Amino acid sequence: MKRNVDHKNSGKNGACAPAPASYCALSLDVVIPTYNRRTLLEKTLLSLKSAIKPPGLEVQIIVVDNNSTDDTRDFMADCERTLGISARYVFERRQGRSSALNAGIAAGNGELVGMIDDDEEVGESWYQSAASAFRETGVDFIGGPYLPNWEIPPPEWLPSSYLGVIGWIDGGPEVAEYGDGFPGILMGGNAVLKRSLLEKVGPYNASLSRTGTRLLAGEDEDMYSRLLKAGARGLYLPDLIIYHHIPAARLTKSYFRRWCFWRGVSRGLLDRESRSQAAYLAGVPRWLYGQAVRGMVNKTKAAILAKSNAPAAFSGELAVWDLAGFFYGRHFYKAIA
Repeated sequence: MKRNVDHKNSGKNGACAPAPASYCALSLDVVIPTYNRRTLLEKTLLSLKSAIKPPGLEVQIIVVDNNSTDDTRDFMADCERTLGISARYVFERRQGRSSALNAGIAAGNGELVGMIDDDEEVGESWYQSAASAFRETGVDFIGGPYLPNWEIPPPEWLPSSYLGVIGWIDGGPEVAEYGDGFPGILMGGNAVLKRSLLEKVGPYNASLSRTGTRLLAGEDEDMYSRLLKAGARGLYLPDLIIYHHIPAARLTKSYFRRWCFWRGVSRGLLDRESRSQAAYLAGVPRWLYGQAVRGMVNKTKAAILAKSNAPAAFSGELAVWDLAGFFYGRHFYKAIA
């Protein structure tokens, strides 16, 4: 049930004016989609338990089991006794992160909807940052950085221009407004949005979500585009921190190649629905060709200089995988029914 807002402390655009002795009440649902990560999920829940909860913030944790075959269900049934954590368990049969997020959002009723992944741990001030933003700024959605929690040391070939592949996302040390001037998008693994906004723009697009071996990753980009088209105002908050587990399995060149290919497919699918303003060649934005050509030139130079494992060389190769994926997604990909 939604908490009543103290309108005496309410500011412009629905924000709550800061007050020394009273607080604008807020209710927050934290949705965590999970699939076969019971051990990591436990760390996620413990981080939420340890985070400082400001006065007046009511929190409901919603864990969405997306067809796990491990002991996730049993763990959730007993986590209040074993961990002292109260969390609502939701089972979503339809595979895919978007379907799980949509189920978790629908299961809650908080004024705010927060989303984190089951391989993340929130920073100590995560709740405080979220509450302050919605109480004081009149903002519609917020996001923050994803800092790496390495399972093994990162490889030397790791390209700085492709850190998003492993979920290392840092928009800088300053508060910034999302939009055309922001170098990135709102990612659904560290986000808080007004429920009324989600009801306005609609659910996540399940056809653009990762399932099985298909590493589609377009649901966040699609949602971000709809938020901005709806006129929503969002802020990137450098202190809304999550720590993202980076497993050894993702620190391989083969994973990077697959991820970039499927990101290209995702963007190609999005382009089917909403063509960009860029110049096109064979159904593909011409800048993608330019990026791929420059990438191969850099890779060739690195090979000549006997630095085939250098970050610049591998970055050049990945640009080609981006192009190949976009072309396939734009012209040939068929969604799984």
